[in-house]
Amino acid sequence: MSKLVVIKHPLIDHKMSKIRNKETGTKEFRESLSELGGLITYEITRDFTTKPKQIETPICETTVYELEKPVVIVPILRAGLGMVDGIHNLIPSAKIGHIGLYRDEVTLQPQVYYSKLPKDTKDSVVLLVDPMLASGGSVSKAIDIIKETGAKDIRYVGLVGAPEGVERLQKDHPDVPVYLAALDSHLNENSYIVPGLGDCGDRLFGTK
Repeated sequence: MSKLVVIKHPLIDHKMSKIRNKETGTKEFRESLSELGGLITYEITRDFTTKPKQIETPICETTVYELEKPVVIVPILRAGLGMVDGIHNLIPSAKIGHIGLYRDEVTLQPQVYYSKLPKDTKDSVVLLVDPMLASGGSVSKAIDIIKETGAKDIRYVGLVGAPEGVERLQKDHPDVPVYLAALDSHLNENSYIVPGLGDCGDRLFGTK
């Protein structure tokens, strides 16, 4: 079963209160989402491996440590874009891929309309980013796509998750750890997370 990490930190809780509030406007929502991406990065990178490197400081030669593996950030369009800058600001060397999915109205299954990933995912740590983990169908499909490139170290990075989505990922991809800022109660009859934060994409881009 994949590891589930629900990150608790006062600053994360404070920013979550902003994006949950229906009165929060597009500008503050977008800024808070990006800031949460940065804050959550400290936890998702805690076990990254490093390698030693010899450098010269202004004083003397010394050994420093840098990331051993390249990092790839892959947001699921659209809402995943809101967290990318916050993560990328802390890992500026990371490459960025994109996966676009929509749900077929008849089969209700996720369909791919766009996928563009860096070529070196096989040897990288891949951070799959989507703020909302609802039923888990889209995230599971995105992981399938990433695994097809040969990637072995994949981590799902979200903010709000429902137990149904976590269970789906643990069933479909037990090797992929799940990082969330909050595990909410359940999905309602419209597959919205309760209490959730509404439609993250619409609130992020002001399209509703």
